[in-house]
Amino acid sequence: MNFSDLLSPDCTRCAVEGTSKKKLLEIISQIAAPKLCNITRIDVFESLLSRERLGSTGIGLGIAIPHGRLPGASQPVAVLLTMAKPIDFDAIDNQPVDIVFALLVPENEQEQYLQTLAEVARKMNDKSCTRALREADSDKALYDIFVGKGQAASCS
Repeated sequence: MNFSDLLSPDCTRCAVEGTSKKKLLEIISQIAAPKLCNITRIDVFESLLSRERLGSTGIGLGIAIPHGRLPGASQPVAVLLTMAKPIDFDAIDNQPVDIVFALLVPENEQEQYLQTLAEVARKMNDKSCTRALREADSDKALYDIFVGKGQAASCS
């Protein structure tokens, strides 16, 4: 999978200030909504919150992969964040989260949705990748590391 088709530099943020899971989902919604035609930040937030009510998307080891399906969306959008300070996310290992990859997809793309989530989880399972993401010192460095561009250590 080519993550640069899904994640854009303007949807990547390093050292985000956030105090709660809800605030973090609001930040993701504000970043993602402008990339989705006719989808509001409230639509994005409700989709993410609805999924979180089913169970936390905190997968452990300081990582969360919040995701949602959006009726009316025409293309998938991803948001990648690192947190300035880890936050409680009700993760499966009860550890706070400091790396967040959010995925929003059109409601009718179930198969691609599941494949993409699996690829993100595989990438986030690579300790050298997560170490490099945590060490990123700018939005651009974070993006370059995740999509494997430039001189930065990359996640392959």
